[in-house]
Amino acid sequence: MIHESIAEKLDIEKFSPTSNTFRIADLGCSVGPNTYIAMQNIIEAVEEKYKSKGLESQLPEFQVFFNDHVTSDFNTLFTFLPPERRYFATGVPGSFYGRLFPKSCIHIMHASYALQWLSKVPEEVADKDSAAWNKGRIYYSSAPVEVANAYAAQYAKDMDNFLNNRAKEIVAGGMLLLIMISNPDGIHRSQMGCGVMYDKVGSSLVDMAKEGLISEAQVDSFNLPVYTASPKEVICLVERNGCFGIERMMTTHPQLRNDDNVDEQICSMSMRAALEGLITEHFGSEIIDELFDRFHKEVAGFNLMDSRHKKGILLLLALKRK
Repeated sequence: MIHESIAEKLDIEKFSPTSNTFRIADLGCSVGPNTYIAMQNIIEAVEEKYKSKGLESQLPEFQVFFNDHVTSDFNTLFTFLPPERRYFATGVPGSFYGRLFPKSCIHIMHASYALQWLSKVPEEVADKDSAAWNKGRIYYSSAPVEVANAYAAQYAKDMDNFLNNRAKEIVAGGMLLLIMISNPDGIHRSQMGCGVMYDKVGSSLVDMAKEGLISEAQVDSFNLPVYTASPKEVICLVERNGCFGIERMMTTHPQLRNDDNVDEQICSMSMRAALEGLITEHFGSEIIDELFDRFHKEVAGFNLMDSRHKKGILLLLALKRK
C-alpha cells in the first residue's frame, strides 16, 4: 500500500527544484529493526517514483529522522543502523503530539503502531469524584461508558494536535503514512482482542492487591494511556481537522491468517515488552516477574483467535497535506 500510495499520490513535481535532499521521518520509531525496514521500503518507493517520471538523473539524497520520546534508547538505535543504508540518519527526541521540525521541511512522515498511545491518561479516569473514575480497572474496554468517552475525547484532542503539527512540518505535496491498530466498525470495545489482554493484566494486578502485594490505591490510580479507534472515528477526525486529504485507506486482518491459539508465552512476552516500562514506573520493578507469571497463567488455554476476539485490524492511511 505504501509503494502504491507513493507511486500514485506523491507530488514530487511540487517539491523545490533547488533542493536535492529528500527528508523522511519515522514517528515513534522505538529501537528495533522494524524502523529500518520501513524507511528502506519508503526510500525504494520514492526512487521508483523518480525513475517513473524520467528523473533518474535527479535522484535525491535521503535524510531520515528517527523520532521517539527522550527516554528512548537512541544509542541502541544508532548502534544497529544498517551499514548498507542509503540515507543520513538523525535522531529527534520529543513527543509527536507537539512540534518536532521546522515548517515545510519533511516530504514523507511515517508512523506505525504508534498512534494508539495517548499523550496522557484522561484526567477524569483517575479522579475519585468523576463519573469516569476507572476503579479496579486499568483500561476502558470493559469499563462504563463514561470511561470510554473520556478516552475517546483524549484521543480526539491528541489526533487534532498531531495532524495540526504535521501539517506545519510537511512540504506541499508531501504525505503522511499511518499504520494504526484499529477496532472494526460496529464491534463493541469489550470484544477487542487487545482490550481482553489489557483486562487480564488488570485482573492480575487486582489479585495481587487482594493478596497485599501492592495496594488497592495503586491499582485504582493506574490506567493505560492507550486508545484503539475505529476506522469511522479516524476518518471523522481527519476530515474534521481539515489539514489533510485521505488519498488511500485500507484495512487488513493479519490475525485471520492464523487459525491456531496464540502461544501464551509469546503473548506474555509481547505484553511485557509493551507495558513493562509503564508498570515499573508506577508500581516499581519488584512486581514485574510475579505479575507476568500470573498473566501467563491467565492466558494459558485462552483462545484469543476465536470469533469474538480476532476482530482487531490494522488501518492503513495515506494522507496528503492540503
